[in-house]
Amino acid sequence: MTLRHFLRDDDLSPAEQREVLDRAAALKKDPFSDRCLEGPRAVAVLFDKPTLRTQVSFATGIAHLGGFPLVVDGRLAGIGQRESIADTTRVITRQAAAIVWRTYGQDRIEEMAAHATVPVVNALTDDFHPCQILADLLTIEEHTGSLPGRTLAYVGDGANNMSHSYLLGCATAGLHVRIGTPDAYPPRADLVERAREIAAGTGGSVTVTSDPSAAVDGADVVVTDTWVSMGQEDEAADRKGEVSPFPPYAVTPALLAHAAPGAVFLHCLPAYRGLEVAAEVIDGPRSAVWDEAENRLHAQKAVLSWLLEQARTEQAGRP
Repeated sequence: MTLRHFLRDDDLSPAEQREVLDRAAALKKDPFSDRCLEGPRAVAVLFDKPTLRTQVSFATGIAHLGGFPLVVDGRLAGIGQRESIADTTRVITRQAAAIVWRTYGQDRIEEMAAHATVPVVNALTDDFHPCQILADLLTIEEHTGSLPGRTLAYVGDGANNMSHSYLLGCATAGLHVRIGTPDAYPPRADLVERAREIAAGTGGSVTVTSDPSAAVDGADVVVTDTWVSMGQEDEAADRKGEVSPFPPYAVTPALLAHAAPGAVFLHCLPAYRGLEVAAEVIDGPRSAVWDEAENRLHAQKAVLSWLLEQARTEQAGRP
């Protein structure tokens, strides 16, 4: 058995994802029932990118588990510049029970995992945001009663990390995933193929379309994200200006009307009212974004607890 990490959504099998979601639901009901970090043991939480929900939810969750959140400003530490990722990892893994990293390239967190002797968790990279998807799945289940067979429509930038993670994570959960995006911003072809491969085994499906209304038609869940992700600020004029291809993909009351009656709206936040979502939608009765934001806490506690349990099993099996 090898040390388990959570670097992208398909690092969990469908059965493992179900275990984590069940653990998250149990921890939401009884927040202090799991004290796997009692000691307290430290969890290093590294940030190269701006953060609010990720820092608050991981710091709170680690404390709930009996641990100490050792928050590190990755920009100040200069990870990969002042000191190599490998050397940084070797230092941290001797002092922390796990590492959580919010960074840029997926290659950075994969390099850290390659040198780590403790679980590494992706708290967002340019390619994936797997902890957010676990929180979203927990929220969807709370609001709809089940996951398999539900239809989730994501509209907006199909090339960003949220689109990629919805493809993998929701296919793993057996959802029908639709990505509505301009032709110039498609999700990565290899990830679409991987999601379809997963969906073939879970009863889900994957659709990519440039028609936002077709994407949303009859959907149980409608999701969007900012049109300008972190690191894309130099593209803001093209993405938000007069020539932007994204306005037809904004979640307005008119677009949401194509969804199923009672459809749930989600947004990982921060949200920009009047751009990717109308205020009437995000602040309206169908919005579950505040439940979604809270569920980051419960989902991340669950994935940390699950990974640490796997690590204990792996360590017990060593000669």
